[in-house]
Amino acid sequence: MEDSYQELIRNCIQQDRKAQELLYHTFSKKMYGVCLGYAKDRDEAKDILQEGFIKVFANLKKYTAEGNNFEGWIRRVIVNTAIDHYRKSIKEQTSVNIENIPDIASSCSVLEAMGAQELVVLIEKLPEGARIIFNLYVVEGYTHKEIAQIMNISEGTSKSQFSRGKQLLQGWLNKTYSNNTLTKLY
Repeated sequence: MEDSYQELIRNCIQQDRKAQELLYHTFSKKMYGVCLGYAKDRDEAKDILQEGFIKVFANLKKYTAEGNNFEGWIRRVIVNTAIDHYRKSIKEQTSVNIENIPDIASSCSVLEAMGAQELVVLIEKLPEGARIIFNLYVVEGYTHKEIAQIMNISEGTSKSQFSRGKQLLQGWLNKTYSNNTLTKLY
């Protein structure tokens, strides 16, 4: 364990409020900057920061210095909290911003023929990774580079997951509608 933080960590584990406050003030400004990179606005960043530090304090007993410096460990907890927060907000968006869906392929007669709710149901059937990437790219308008940063994955993984989701949707649509009326999604 890093010598400089060993006593602070031990005191935080023992629920010493002054030690917890010191730990928070030591890292909160830098971690708030991390949260801003994942949040839509400052209020959401503050929520993520608060939730992240709750997890930091709850999991301090699990911290080991093996392969991790303490600040890096805190950052990973904060980033994972931001990703979880974002995933949770996606799952809560049951409407999936239906107004944006016709923009996927406005010339596609299948998309015009089917109801928006049918498309939402198909999108919800995608595997989690593909569904999240598809929503981020198509519905939210993020680039693959931005998605890679948000999800802490490579840009290639984002593109691959999007392609997988697109292929699955096209396959499902092909089974439901004739191939003659289907144009490619994106």
